[in-house]
Amino acid sequence: MSWGTELWDQFDNLEKHTQWGIDVLEKFIKFVKERTEIELSYAKQLRNLSKKYQPKKNSKEEEEYRYTSARAFLATLNEMNDYAGQHEVISENMTSLITGELTRYVQELKQERKSHFHDGRKAQQHIETCWKQLEASKRRFERDCKEADRAQQYFEKMDADINVTKADVEKARQQAQLRHQMAEDSKAEYSSTLQKFNSEQHDHYYTHIPHIFQKIQEMEERRIVRIGESMKTFAEVDRQVIPIIGKCLDEITKAAESIDHKNDSQLVIEAFKSGFEPPGDVDFEDFTQPMKRTVSESSLSNSRADGKSEPKFGGKSKGKLWPFIKKNKGAGPEDFSNLPPEQRRKKLQQKVDELNRDIQKEMDQRDALTKMKDVYIKNPQMGDAASVDHRLAELGQNIEKLRLEVQKFEAWLAEVEGRLSMRSEARRQSGLYEAQNTSAVNSCAQDRESPDGSYTEEQSQETEMKVPATDFDDEFDDEEPLPTIGTCKALYTFEGQNEGTISVAEGEMLYVIEEDKGDGWTRIRRNEDEEGYVPTSYVEVYLDKNAKDS
Repeated sequence: MSWGTELWDQFDNLEKHTQWGIDVLEKFIKFVKERTEIELSYAKQLRNLSKKYQPKKNSKEEEEYRYTSARAFLATLNEMNDYAGQHEVISENMTSLITGELTRYVQELKQERKSHFHDGRKAQQHIETCWKQLEASKRRFERDCKEADRAQQYFEKMDADINVTKADVEKARQQAQLRHQMAEDSKAEYSSTLQKFNSEQHDHYYTHIPHIFQKIQEMEERRIVRIGESMKTFAEVDRQVIPIIGKCLDEITKAAESIDHKNDSQLVIEAFKSGFEPPGDVDFEDFTQPMKRTVSESSLSNSRADGKSEPKFGGKSKGKLWPFIKKNKGAGPEDFSNLPPEQRRKKLQQKVDELNRDIQKEMDQRDALTKMKDVYIKNPQMGDAASVDHRLAELGQNIEKLRLEVQKFEAWLAEVEGRLSMRSEARRQSGLYEAQNTSAVNSCAQDRESPDGSYTEEQSQETEMKVPATDFDDEFDDEEPLPTIGTCKALYTFEGQNEGTISVAEGEMLYVIEEDKGDGWTRIRRNEDEEGYVPTSYVEVYLDKNAKDS
């Protein structure tokens, strides 16, 4: 199967076909280029996506990654970044192994094809030239034969004419012989040219053209093999990264399996536990005791006028069961007294640990400088020992300051931990006491919970209020406001954003209705409708003398 023998007369079609083959190769190169661009774009989008959801440093988001589910998500983001890197590898390998190589090969192929078809055209032109020479020799032979024939006929005519002189006859005879000789020469030349043409034509169609077409066939077959190899490389480049992509996906699966819901639940408790206790049961106050046994139903309004009313907890209630304290927008006090007890303990412990780490760093620096000083003392040529004294003194002062800070925060921490333990013990004892005295419902003091969960007793008459004789509407009226026991001045601005707290502005004067019971909160009032708790450290309290005595 050879193009030279089978397609000896299809020069133009072979030229078109080989050009089509080069076009296919260039189309494949363009396809691979666009694939690499897609891979790069995809990798870039994946990297941007991973970066977009990465936690910002020193932000609240960073704290959230202590949960196993959030850490698993972070691991997924990191693996997706590596996943994107593999698509960049695909793009790079396809560019170097396919696009670059094939582009160079196409240039070489074009040059080779041009050379082969140039040789083919040259051979074609040569045989056409030989053919033209044959045709010219043939026409010349034909012409000379006709001329010789005419010269012979003229001679015979002259020879037969009696009126023509002998000289004219001789001249005609010589002319006929000359033309006959020219015809013989033309015949010999034509014969020689024909033999030469036949030889050239045989070589052209059985040697030169088959040889050229064979080279073109080999060139085309190499192109076909090359594009097939490139397609295999196209698949192999992709296949090479599959194990790494698989590892990325395995790591994502592993991260998902590492999620511990119980651990995350415990972290939520540690993060948000306030240390408060839920409010206790509200005691029943029997308003029927003061009523006479013989009163009729019509005396209801009178009994309502003389009776005492239980403060309601729905609607516009002044006293809240307990406030849920959030972190202030501004900087809170140094001792974190604005936080619930458990959160305050946690913050103080973190501060102590942080200060201890700072002390260790300073001590490490001091030890290093001390060793350096010893080296300078033993080897003065290496440096001046006195040059480090100033820095050693600074480090000593820093360590001393940090130790004082640690003592201060440890004292606050011990105070909070002691208060929490005392409070829990007191609640256990209180629970036993209340279980033994459940019969004394009407005479017991009403419990009211302060922000830290401790209970303060108030005499029942302090919470009693006159109930106006109005139509009964199935709801209790507003409770009587607590009496003021002094005034206070806000030292700082406090934004009360939670239930039970109240916002105050720096320098504002307000009324005190309940002093700090040891939980770090003071209850104040601005007017009839506005009262709540503020951190005691935020206000300066001036209690009335009578209130102190009572």
